[in-house]
Amino acid sequence: MSSANENGVSGSSNNSREKTYKKTTSSALKGAIQLGIGYTVGNLTSKPDRDVLMQDFYVVESVFLPSEGSNLTPAHHYPDFRFKTYAPLAFRYFRELFGIKPDDYLYSICKEPLIELSNPGASGSLFYLTSDDEFIIKTVQHKEAEFLQKLLPGYYMNLNQNPRTLLPKFYGLYCIQSGGINIRLVVMNNVLPRSLKMHYKYDLKGSTYKRRASRKEREKACPTYKDLDFVDMHDGLYFDTETYNALMKTLQRDCRVLESFKIMDYSLLLGVHVLDQSHRVGDVNIVDGKRTVGQKVLYSTAMESIQGDGKAAEALTTDDTMGGIPAKTHRDEKLLIFLGIIDILQSYRFMKKLEHSWKALVYDGDTVSVHRPSFYANRFLKFMSSRVFRKIQRKSTTRANSFIMQLGGSYIIMFSVHLGQCP
Repeated sequence: MSSANENGVSGSSNNSREKTYKKTTSSALKGAIQLGIGYTVGNLTSKPDRDVLMQDFYVVESVFLPSEGSNLTPAHHYPDFRFKTYAPLAFRYFRELFGIKPDDYLYSICKEPLIELSNPGASGSLFYLTSDDEFIIKTVQHKEAEFLQKLLPGYYMNLNQNPRTLLPKFYGLYCIQSGGINIRLVVMNNVLPRSLKMHYKYDLKGSTYKRRASRKEREKACPTYKDLDFVDMHDGLYFDTETYNALMKTLQRDCRVLESFKIMDYSLLLGVHVLDQSHRVGDVNIVDGKRTVGQKVLYSTAMESIQGDGKAAEALTTDDTMGGIPAKTHRDEKLLIFLGIIDILQSYRFMKKLEHSWKALVYDGDTVSVHRPSFYANRFLKFMSSRVFRKIQRKSTTRANSFIMQLGGSYIIMFSVHLGQCP
């Protein structure tokens, strides 16, 4: 599989030519990430635990890591660089909220080589996955990093109250400075596990304007389809009543949170694993010579993210299901669904308003993907609840029996009344 998306993965990059980002090779960037996070998280363990204060969200710590090493940092074979950590105490608290211990965080990111992923989007960002499937590391633009800093206090106040959410979970924000270049990085939860093949993958916005995968995208081994592709390829994904209600309740709450922050143009990353095909060779992935196990971070799986009490999630989250949500097609094929909201670091700024204005002059303004946050949220939810996710209807029961009464030599045929859907 050869495509990936923000905080979701379906395969690693197979390009033999090494990628560069802002004139920095991918190997140098991966090395700097591991060295920098290794130092900053290790240094943080010496600081006592305490409540997070408002000023903690605006702290920036910096350390210089020369290639020859120093009293504080090890020698390395990469160019000299400075590593900045944003809101270290606040992010430590957030990681603890999701049960991520410092040693586990370091082990995930620093112990094994990071896996570079191919990127189907137009952002030009690089994506790296930790070998245990737990974390995605993504390069972000300056404006995105700046917006995340402003967002943090309110965003995580909400996450603290509602940890079961499909919103992205940010575990760290960093910046690598080298040769006059700034490379900003965010560490997030991973949505799509590598150990299960995603037979279908979608980036859904609830918009219809130019929302088809390109020919180039469709030619990939595992393409990322879009809204109109989903409508053409599926007659919805069907869930039992309890799961459907929990899923839609979670999506509604998450969209209202994003609306309150004036956030829009986000997507739902949706991965579909067909259980009826899972016995086929290659549909259960073997990673590094062994089959990977489920994610350990709290509330990290799709099922955990939507279940209020967690009981059903605990029962269904196994190494076989990887925390996927059970579903069916209209043909009764059994599925596992993996999903999460992505691309939330968009604020409704002046350029977005301009983008919508000129598009609305040429096209139907209600169909373009960039819209005012309240309209965007409502359209997103309507599409998800009516076109993508559907409730399994209990079969109607019809009394097919009829009876005939003979009255004075003539026959009156009487049919029983059709009984509607069972409650």
